[in-house]
Amino acid sequence: MKESIYKITENCQIADKTFGMELSGDSAAVSRPGQFINILLPGSFLRRPFSVCDYGEGWIRIIYKIVGKGTEKMSHLQKGDELSVISGLGNGFDLSRIPESCALIGGGAGVAPLYGLCKRLLLEGKKPAAVLGFNNAGEVFLEKEFRNLNIPVTVATVDGSFGQKGFATDFFEEGGYAVCCGPEAMMRVLYKKSGDGMFSLEARMGCGFGACMGCSLETRQGFRRICKEGPVFQKEDLLW
Repeated sequence: MKESIYKITENCQIADKTFGMELSGDSAAVSRPGQFINILLPGSFLRRPFSVCDYGEGWIRIIYKIVGKGTEKMSHLQKGDELSVISGLGNGFDLSRIPESCALIGGGAGVAPLYGLCKRLLLEGKKPAAVLGFNNAGEVFLEKEFRNLNIPVTVATVDGSFGQKGFATDFFEEGGYAVCCGPEAMMRVLYKKSGDGMFSLEARMGCGFGACMGCSLETRQGFRRICKEGPVFQKEDLLW
């Protein structure tokens, strides 16, 4: 965990009410895909958590959706603006536990952290496939980026306006290994259909680093904090 000042190098709309932001700064604390950062927005008291979509030396990329006044203000920030960011938060995906063949299933904003994970799985010689789920064509993002990685990609929209009609869970082969992030309802279905997997959970967070206990979750190992011991949990630990 490290607090630094980051400079915005890009902040542009990539889908309906969805923006991609790239930040330049000290990314040394980000060690695994699936971790998140906490951003202090101008005029706000509490920081806001955002999953890391991708990262490299000296930069971090996030994808966020406008859901309230804070993210609305965030969408108007300009290149060159500076933000206070706490990086390297949370327990990300353990690549060593992911088998050679796996399915990456993302729903809505949950697609974002799976992109950086996919790149790193490929570097390890593994063969992931991606299933990206959205409500409609206007919400689709990262589809081209996933396809550019030369992996099997299925895009599902609930209304059938892009890709396959249906839910992302409809295109997951039962009994397979699922690595997923998205709405809890989606992940509960995958919990039942999968043989094993990793589940990246979302929660409202007060502090983002385990001090307030506001995002505690009961697991087979007792109560665990989504912001600290999570957001990524092994299927075997969840009580679903």
